[in-house]
Amino acid sequence: MIKIDTIIFDLGGVLIDWNPEYVYLDVFKGDRDKMNWFFENICTNDWNENQDAGYPLELATEERVAMFPEHEELIRMYYGRWVEMLGDSIEGTVKILQALILDPKYKVVALTNWSHETFPIALDRFEFLHWFEGIVVSGEEKTRKPFKDIYELTLNRFNITPQNSIFIDDNLRNINAAKELGINGIHFESPKALIKELNNYTINL
Repeated sequence: MIKIDTIIFDLGGVLIDWNPEYVYLDVFKGDRDKMNWFFENICTNDWNENQDAGYPLELATEERVAMFPEHEELIRMYYGRWVEMLGDSIEGTVKILQALILDPKYKVVALTNWSHETFPIALDRFEFLHWFEGIVVSGEEKTRKPFKDIYELTLNRFNITPQNSIFIDDNLRNINAAKELGINGIHFESPKALIKELNNYTINL
């Protein structure tokens, strides 16, 4: 049986609810098709992830406005109203985190794709972010998941043995990248399912 001594948490979608729909669904008057078109063609996930890797928000915005001037107002909302996209904590997962933090058998850290410019907002809002032994923020490191270097950086910084660790993320792409380095992975779907998955590693909550 694998002896787990380290748990690595993703943040967005696992512990924190973040969703641009909280702004844009209202802006598009509930028209999900128009909103999805905007996300698929203008302010895309790939574009946002570039800022997660440290690209300046203001520069990214100006470049996108230059490309799509007819959508300027909508583009400027993306980071201009970013705070409104930040939802509540996912309380079921926070309770799991707290139990693991209080158990001396485990080292608990976080690895997140997050802009270094907006992460301080989350730090101020969510007390549980201060419970971790440490957090690797992609924007601060100028790289992001699923690139190999950010996982290696996390392993080295916190002296983690891959085979003795579990990485929890809501993006299966990021889990698969971690597994390539020997890190055990759990694809997060819900707090209830996470408890069941952790039990498979004899982590009983």
